[in-house]
Amino acid sequence: MAADPWIVLAAAAVEGACGYPARLRVPHPVVWIGAALRRLDQALNRGGDLRRRFAGLLTLLLVAGAAGGAGLLLDRFLQGWALILTIGLGSLGLAARSLYDHVAAVSRALGAEDLPAARAAVAMIVGRDTAALDADGVAAAALESLAESFNDGVLAPLFWFLLGGLAGLFAYKAVNTADSVIGHREEPYRCFGWAAARADDLMNLIPARLAGALVALAAGRGWRIMLRDAARHASPNSGWPEAAMAGALGVRLGGAASYDGIAHDRPVFGDGPRPSPLDLDRGLGLYLRACALLAAALALGGLAWPR
Repeated sequence: MAADPWIVLAAAAVEGACGYPARLRVPHPVVWIGAALRRLDQALNRGGDLRRRFAGLLTLLLVAGAAGGAGLLLDRFLQGWALILTIGLGSLGLAARSLYDHVAAVSRALGAEDLPAARAAVAMIVGRDTAALDADGVAAAALESLAESFNDGVLAPLFWFLLGGLAGLFAYKAVNTADSVIGHREEPYRCFGWAAARADDLMNLIPARLAGALVALAAGRGWRIMLRDAARHASPNSGWPEAAMAGALGVRLGGAASYDGIAHDRPVFGDGPRPSPLDLDRGLGLYLRACALLAAALALGGLAWPR
């Protein structure tokens, strides 16, 4: 069932103000999902290609079904004053504050000209090798993560929360986590993670394009680069917010990068120079403006919501 936009906005506000409180001393639900995926991986990821594909589909259905089912039960029973609990649980599926804090830590280290600290901070949010990155390389990696995670951690969870309530939000988080854990092209996940990767592509199809549009709208520019370069990305979705960020800031993102010691020749987004540490600060400001536009859209939806 669709969620009241005011409830979705309230959950976003709680997460933006508090993030995930460390004093809870309870692992984030995404950690539980990841642990379940790894157990199923160990138990089921074996045999021939067809068997692995079926086992991967079964794994996805079990994890996403359990998460979505739990959300559906909560949607049915959390009414009246218990809506406060809905807001709190909804905030757990969002990561706007966490994303800002992680990228801001990279920016502070670069501002202090502490390159080792900047490399360590950016290694927390990217999968590429960071030990040899210069300051501009660190800034570029952080900006790419900021753009992509604006969709994965902010807009897409809000989209599915709005569309499907806690059930939609929890199912999306399970699929997105499954893509992160097992949705890889390399062995041993080429077949086992296929269903997770395709499901994640499907669930991000609309949100990623909305994320790119919001970045361009917040900047007042970037549309041309987004429309021109988004399809260059290997993912059908990640290129939209990344190309929009490149165009909005007038910089060049993407390009060659190393993962686990192996060089990858990635596509390039944008026509400008490599981003500098100052561009990372500009990107954080743009991210906040895009989040504000998203909040305004939810508020308008709340005003139009039938009572």
